[in-house]
Amino acid sequence: MSRADKIFIENMTDIMENGFWDTECDVRPKWEDGTPAHTVKKFGIVNRYDLREEFPILTIRRTYFKSALDEILWIWQKKSNNIKDLNSHIWDEWADEDGSIGKAYGYQLGVKHSYPEGEFDQVDRVLFDLKNNPCSRRIMTNIYNHQDLSEMHLYPCAYSMTFNVSGNTLNCILNQRSQDMLMANNWNVCQYALLQHMMAAAAGLEVGELVHVIADAHIYDRHIPIVKEILARTPYDAPKLIKTDDNTDFYKFTTDSFKLEDYKFHNLDIKIPVAV
Repeated sequence: MSRADKIFIENMTDIMENGFWDTECDVRPKWEDGTPAHTVKKFGIVNRYDLREEFPILTIRRTYFKSALDEILWIWQKKSNNIKDLNSHIWDEWADEDGSIGKAYGYQLGVKHSYPEGEFDQVDRVLFDLKNNPCSRRIMTNIYNHQDLSEMHLYPCAYSMTFNVSGNTLNCILNQRSQDMLMANNWNVCQYALLQHMMAAAAGLEVGELVHVIADAHIYDRHIPIVKEILARTPYDAPKLIKTDDNTDFYKFTTDSFKLEDYKFHNLDIKIPVAV
C-alpha cells in the first residue's frame, strides 16, 4: 500500500465516521439541479508526505498525473489566469467568455513587488531566496489577496506555500483553506509534490517532506457512495517518479519532464458530480 493511499483512507474514514454535517447551514455551493451541496467535514487535518520515500499518488483511484502537472505549471510557471493557456477543462465552470478566472491563482503569483534586492514576482522571489538565502525563514507565497478577492471568480483554496531548507533538503508546507477531498485532495498533493521537486532541482537541493494543512476537509453528500466504493479497493504499491532530463531551470520544465514508472491504479468509471 502506498503512503498516499493509507493517508487518504484514514482521512476519508475519519471524516465520514466522526465529521460534522453542515445540513443546518445555508451553504453557498449548489448542485447542477440547484439543490444545496452539503458536506461532512473535519477541521484542521495535517498530513505529512516524505518525498524521499515515494511519490504520493493514489492507487485506489487514478490521479491524472500529466493534467495535474499541467495545471501547476499553468499557475506557477505561466502565471496565467486564462483557461486558454491550460490543456484541461477543470476551470471551465469559473471562466468568463474571454477565458479569464479573474485576479486569481497565477495572476497573483505574477504581480511584481519591490524588495531591497530589486523587483520580483512571488515565484521569482522564492527561486532567488532558495539560491541566495536558503537559511531564510521568510521563503513563502500567498495568493489570498483580500484587496483582489472581489475580482476573483473563485477564492483560492490552496493559498500559501512555505519553503524551508534544512542543510541540503527542501521541505514545504501547503496551506489550504478548503478541500473537496474526493475531487481535489490527491490532485493537489501530487501537484505540490511536483512543484517541490522542480523548486529543489532549480536550487540544487534534495526534496524532503511535504506537509499539507487543510482547514476544512470535506466530503460532499452526493460523493459518499463513490468514496465508499473507492475505499473498498485493494491498494497497490506506489510508483516511482522519474525526472526525464537534467534540467534545472524552473521555466523550462514541461509536462514531459517527469513520468511515473510502474503506476498501477484502479479506474473510476463514475462521473463525479461537481458542486459550484
